[in-house]
Amino acid sequence: MEAREVKTAADAKKIVEERKLSHVKVGLFDNDGVMRGKYMSKEKFFSSLDNGFAFCDVVLGWDVKDQLYDNAKYTGWHTGYPDAPVRILPDTCRDVLDEDGMLLFIAEFSGDAEAVCPRATLRRVLERAADMGFDAYAALEYEFFIFDETPHSAREKGFRNLKTITPDWFGYSMIRNSTYSGLYKAILAMGESMDFPIEGIHSETGPGVIEAALTVDNAKDAADKAALFKTYMKVLAQKNDMMATFMAKWTNDYPGQSGHIHISLRDRASGKSAFYAPDAELNMSDVQRHFLAGQQLLMPQFLCMIAPTVNSYTRMIPGYWAPTDATWGVENRTTSLRVIPGSDKSQRIEYRLGAADANPYLALAAALASGLYGVEHKMEPTDRIVGNAYDIEHPKELQLPRTLWEAAQSFKQSEAAKAMLGEAFVEHFAASREWEDREFRKHVTDWELDRYFEII
Repeated sequence: MEAREVKTAADAKKIVEERKLSHVKVGLFDNDGVMRGKYMSKEKFFSSLDNGFAFCDVVLGWDVKDQLYDNAKYTGWHTGYPDAPVRILPDTCRDVLDEDGMLLFIAEFSGDAEAVCPRATLRRVLERAADMGFDAYAALEYEFFIFDETPHSAREKGFRNLKTITPDWFGYSMIRNSTYSGLYKAILAMGESMDFPIEGIHSETGPGVIEAALTVDNAKDAADKAALFKTYMKVLAQKNDMMATFMAKWTNDYPGQSGHIHISLRDRASGKSAFYAPDAELNMSDVQRHFLAGQQLLMPQFLCMIAPTVNSYTRMIPGYWAPTDATWGVENRTTSLRVIPGSDKSQRIEYRLGAADANPYLALAAALASGLYGVEHKMEPTDRIVGNAYDIEHPKELQLPRTLWEAAQSFKQSEAAKAMLGEAFVEHFAASREWEDREFRKHVTDWELDRYFEII
């Protein structure tokens, strides 16, 4: 049996027995999209397939540096950080990069923790789409820089003067992808072996930066594949004494790193595109127009799910390929939403505001939930942007929060977010973003030292 043929608990037990494995890997994703997990013995794994297992809920109550939120109600010192129930998802079974037959399974929080679990939050949005008669499809694409550094060397340098694997600006370079064909082939092979296949990969503009576009899939599987791609791209790099970063922007010298999301809906009854109307302007159906409107008009409220770090907001600068307001256009890469007219197969929306640092489950949940809300409420978009969106002054309601703190305040006050994602999730995630912003404000930046130390 092949790993991706596993669909049930019985299948999972069978393949573990066939491979004579004493242990398997089990992991789940936290608020920031970081995979947390462990090796689990065969006996424990078999029991967990049938009954679930317990995982300390601190992973929903700490940040990327394992520092504990001081403002979360769901978990904290006041609850004692108890174990929370977790279910293993047999159909997520995969071979593991360079681990000789080892298997990986994704898990998901259940019980009370399900209300704030990122993957479960996306699942609830998809269940709502199904209730409305739609299946959602998505493809995520990521830009990431690769450095000729290790986790040790980067820290020894204080993250300064880092050496990228290639120099200078050279997007879509055949020289780069041919010279480094071994690396590109390794990335493509990993995508095939771990089932997050890559539709296209190329050098982006900037030193050492690569863009990989994952193949379209149903939205649940697309999110799993994106989350695993980000995790194992870092693993692949570090196994080869390199580092990959998905920060939104690691230097002021180059554009930020995107995590664009392509989205479409299909009608569950007919199997046809819910976005495609061949007799309408731009082939855009009423469903797509309302969906677009929800994404646009709710973007300021959902922004902290799309731009979840302090660093996210350094990317949103005019002229650097990142949108700065909730705008839309047709085949326009200066807008936050890009309508791509096409056929029944290809009619879609590209959520261009997305950055590489976002949790794939939550970025996709936000992009879908806001669109579905627009369909439910028959919202209408503003006039589309023609030309350079950066040169146009947009209405106040289309202006995006400029900081993570502002975005968190907008999110926790959003009635649409509460309706689509649940009040427990909105409260918990907003608190986690407030914590992230407060942690940043405790520190003095290099910019402040350079600007004020001598002169002020």
